[in-house]
Amino acid sequence: MNARRRKRFIAGAVCPRCGVLDRILMYEAETVEASAEPALTRECVDCGFSEVLPAEPAAAPLPGRHDKARPIAPEAERARPIRFYPKPPKAGG
Repeated sequence: MNARRRKRFIAGAVCPRCGVLDRILMYEAETVEASAEPALTRECVDCGFSEVLPAEPAAAPLPGRHDKARPIAPEAERARPIRFYPKPPKAGG
């Protein structure tokens, strides 16, 4: 494993302990077991809060409005050509 860990600040993250914005950084923690995947660690640079996040993926996201299948309109109702008509002449001029 690399001797140097790449640490990255997380934009918009708030520290759960001190509540300061934009002071959380994340990096891959070194694992003791060779077969284990590296776990993500988050740290606060202000108060020293540190937490190891589980390596397991999060639960499936909740369904949203974009997940629903939309009914397909019949071919006649889909795209129709746009017709442009010339501007009518002024009456009385």
